[in-house]
Amino acid sequence: MSVPPPAKARLAPRAKAWATDVIRKNTPTREEMAQNKYLAPIAHRFLSPELWRFTRRSVPRGVALGLFAAFIIPIGQIFLSAFLALPTRANVPLAALVTFVTNPFTLPFWLVIANRIGEFFLRFDAASASIAASQADSGAWAWLTMAYEVGAATILGYLVLSLCTPLVGWLVTGWVWRAVVSRKRARRLKAMEARLDQRLGAR
Repeated sequence: MSVPPPAKARLAPRAKAWATDVIRKNTPTREEMAQNKYLAPIAHRFLSPELWRFTRRSVPRGVALGLFAAFIIPIGQIFLSAFLALPTRANVPLAALVTFVTNPFTLPFWLVIANRIGEFFLRFDAASASIAASQADSGAWAWLTMAYEVGAATILGYLVLSLCTPLVGWLVTGWVWRAVVSRKRARRLKAMEARLDQRLGAR
């Protein structure tokens, strides 16, 4: 009578398959990227299997490039991340997937964060602001001044995010990758030791 595998052994492949399905559903395929008119000059390079493998170097690079593309421009983020992944040999599907960190649902959140970061770095001169307010005889000028300040701070905040988040993403992803790999190695060694003990005990 065969004994069913433990619950953990059954869950691991399912979790891996689930993650793969998420990436496949939310990212374009190699053929779709190769047929895109904006990527036509370098379309043949997207067919390289090397750009679609998950390795300890390509994964952190893909996350970093995806975060950079997500914050540096408002549109065409997937194709920008894929284009940047070519010379850096980063993971293309992961880079494209990470760009979804900025989407219509998360836009209000990132606008507030970017504005706060921009205000922190800009620190508009209070004296200049008071002069502009005193010269604003009409409400329209005051609104324009406020819009300029908010817009400039938000743009600067997005630039800061486009530079800082890739570094954080690269470091965190690299650490997570090493932790996962070391855990897998420890499990394999433990399993090998258990099998060796069983063989020695049987003798």
